[in-house]
Amino acid sequence: MTSRIPRLRPDELDAEQARLYDAIAGGPRAAGPQHFPLRDADGALRGPFNAFLLAPPLGDAVQSLGSALRYRGALPDRARELAILLVARHWDSAFEWEAHSAVGRAVGLTDPELEALHAGRVGAFSGDEGVVARVTAALLAGDLDDAGWAEAEAAIGADGVFEVSTLVGYYGLLALQLRVFGVDRHGGGE
Repeated sequence: MTSRIPRLRPDELDAEQARLYDAIAGGPRAAGPQHFPLRDADGALRGPFNAFLLAPPLGDAVQSLGSALRYRGALPDRARELAILLVARHWDSAFEWEAHSAVGRAVGLTDPELEALHAGRVGAFSGDEGVVARVTAALLAGDLDDAGWAEAEAAIGADGVFEVSTLVGYYGLLALQLRVFGVDRHGGGE
């Protein structure tokens, strides 16, 4: 399947789309080391970001949430990335896996840990990371039971559970959008 929407190049955008493009391409995702390409050779945004331009007010809200989760969340980087990768694996989201396995490696996830995540083996993680992995797996399976809640609240606090549940919802949303717009089936929509 090819992408169901055109790749929107910067020179094709209206003013509202251009403001959103600049917020994405010039924001925290573009600062610092680039672990995966945010834009293609023509300057079009890759992955879910191109679709955000279809409805700039909604796209801006979605990208702002993603930016907050990635750059202003309280979870340690490894814990955040392992949760994202479990979501990518659950939804078989090729773009999310590509992008966040690169980020995961950059924050210290090893190849055996990435293999464990790809296989859905949450038991490969211990401590707070193990708690984050178990909470993520429980949420992907449907819900967090009372025992899971008690363990998570004791380890990462209610605010940590809030952040993990928001990560699971946000990256699930992106996985859905990537499928709907035909992006995930061929590496970023190109």
